[in-house]
Amino acid sequence: MNTLKWLIRRELWEHKGAFIRAPLAVAAVLVLLIGGGFLYGMAASGGVQFQVNGDTLLTINGVPQPARMHIAALVASNYLAITAPLFLVLPVVAFFYCLATLHDDRRDRSILFWKSLPLSDGHTVLSKALVPLVVAPLITVAIGIAAALVLVVIGLLGGAVNGANLIAPVLANRNFYLAPLYLISFLPVYILWALPSVGWLLLVSSWARSKVFLWAVGLPLVTLGLLAWFNFLMRRFGGPSINYRWFGEEVVARILGGLFPGIWFGEIEGAKLATEQLGIDGPTLLGLSYATLLTPGVWVAGAAGCAMLYGAVRVRRWRDEG
Repeated sequence: MNTLKWLIRRELWEHKGAFIRAPLAVAAVLVLLIGGGFLYGMAASGGVQFQVNGDTLLTINGVPQPARMHIAALVASNYLAITAPLFLVLPVVAFFYCLATLHDDRRDRSILFWKSLPLSDGHTVLSKALVPLVVAPLITVAIGIAAALVLVVIGLLGGAVNGANLIAPVLANRNFYLAPLYLISFLPVYILWALPSVGWLLLVSSWARSKVFLWAVGLPLVTLGLLAWFNFLMRRFGGPSINYRWFGEEVVARILGGLFPGIWFGEIEGAKLATEQLGIDGPTLLGLSYATLLTPGVWVAGAAGCAMLYGAVRVRRWRDEG
């Protein structure tokens, strides 16, 4: 366990810019743009309006506030949504990390140094898988919560100074404290959906001699294109059709898009993820997300991801090149 912990720390030390500095920079930009825009709007135009479905519910600066409690509930339930851009950075960083990490060890010959240490290939590959599956999402969540709280403080203090004091009702709303727990609770769902992508990318990274991106992305896309073309020819001449759409949705999409948080929302059919009164309903969204784990495809894809991780361990054990 200590070995695995130190291996994970090594990955964070070597990729601090990608997993820590990049989300911190995005969070700082969000705080400056959104927080600064809010304060500038109040100072320049004399007020800021809150609208839902085109209806003005609250106007800060001297106008009556009939929907004060309603706005407080909206803020308490949805303030973490402000940091959504952070969760667009996460899959990009994780994708290119997985794609390069095992390949770079072979390219710069550092693999010879690590193999000289009493470290197993299994521990090494597992540490490299845990970083995008667990460590990086937790770091992003922590930075996102901190940035959202800073923006909430700016908004509440700015509103209070201008005659719309929402501090007490927001702090009294239980969703204000439960929202971070709801966000963290998505992690097991994310891990299962991301396993095929991490397994595939690490397998290609451990195997490809060069052009890792082309192998990882091009191979499944070219295969999908060939299946679609073959299906066209078969239907053209009256032969049986091939369900190439299934290959695209269940194989290509899972191994290339699994790192995107919320990709499982596409499996939720006919579900109303938001209410008109309170915006995003955290418990409902969380329950619907866990309901996707009842489908066998998720577990089959997760098992395939584990198998590909094992394949990456075996390939790394015997692959040694300049």
